[in-house]
Amino acid sequence: MSDSAGTSDAIDPEADWETSKSALIRRLRRVEGQVRGLQAMIERDAECEEVAVQMSAARKALDRTFYNMLSSVIERELSCRHLDDADARERLKYATELLARYG
Repeated sequence: MSDSAGTSDAIDPEADWETSKSALIRRLRRVEGQVRGLQAMIERDAECEEVAVQMSAARKALDRTFYNMLSSVIERELSCRHLDDADARERLKYATELLARYG
């Protein structure tokens, strides 16, 4: 519910970005742990399929993190109140180019 000035329901892009950033860092730390686990598996000569399964899981986790990062950046960029339509289109074009290049 908003107050008389209409600001209590306002979205705070910086607070959202900080939350997203923290979530991305947590995800990357989990992936880092998975990669360390992979190193240990290889050092102890684990079965190839076992290593492949864990490698696939780590790769998928990193991919999900990438897409979450890109989504967060798009939301942050497009929530800027000072953007006009041309600026918003340009920022969205940049984000989609990143997705096409690295996704």
